Amino acid sequence: MPHVEAAPDPSPPALERSGGRETPRHVAIIMDGNRRWARLHGVPEAQGHAAGVDAIRPILRRAVDRGVEVLSVYAFSRENWARSAAEVQALFLLLEGGIRDETPDLVRQGVRVQVIGRLDELPDATRTSIAEALAATQQGGRVTLNVCFNYSGRSEIVDAVRRCVADGLTAPDIDEAQIEARLYTAGIAEPDILIRTGGDQRISNFLIWQAAYAELYFSDTLWPDFGPDEFDRALGEYARRSRRFGR
Repeated sequence: MPHVEAAPDPSPPALERSGGRETPRHVAIIMDGNRRWARLHGVPEAQGHAAGVDAIRPILRRAVDRGVEVLSVYAFSRENWARSAAEVQALFLLLEGGIRDETPDLVRQGVRVQVIGRLDELPDATRTSIAEALAATQQGGRVTLNVCFNYSGRSEIVDAVRRCVADGLTAPDIDEAQIEARLYTAGIAEPDILIRTGGDQRISNFLIWQAAYAELYFSDTLWPDFGPDEFDRALGEYARRSRRFGR
């Protein structure tokens, strides 16, 4: 998990605004390009993933500086189980180690950690680390770091519908509000902007319900090289767009 430095960076320059638009409350990021970054630098894929974890830190700091309330990051999809066993294990170890090492600093900095996905499918050690981080950071009020791990947008919708059925709702009772109340993200504002790094232009089963009206921003930069300046460019582009929500 990323560390928020005790000494914050100097205040970044103001974003270009259009029509008085505010900074997005919720920014979601598909952190793509770790493996390509590793190949480009001639290092093992695990090192690329470690560099990707490190890259979250300055983005989280900048998000706090900008007044972003929720930062959601796509850390591991359910489809990623199809990767090699060694790579999957490395990703789990990164999550466990990051949570264990960074939780005290996240608590001191007021970061609330939330982890969403099918956590019951994870190894016991990973679930234990997650549970400890969630318990320790629940009072954080500065920003919510929403880590999507073993996550699938389609699975989330299936699970929400199953909860509707388990709660005794009949078909006429099930509407958008009932499903939204049972999503993993219940109680969190929908993402205003969804950023994807690494050059591909798709959302890859990420927050597909919640991002129905999110602004999309695609960057060619590989995630480990995606820094605060490009994050600012994404927020600046968001500020210049006109959101009509179908109207």
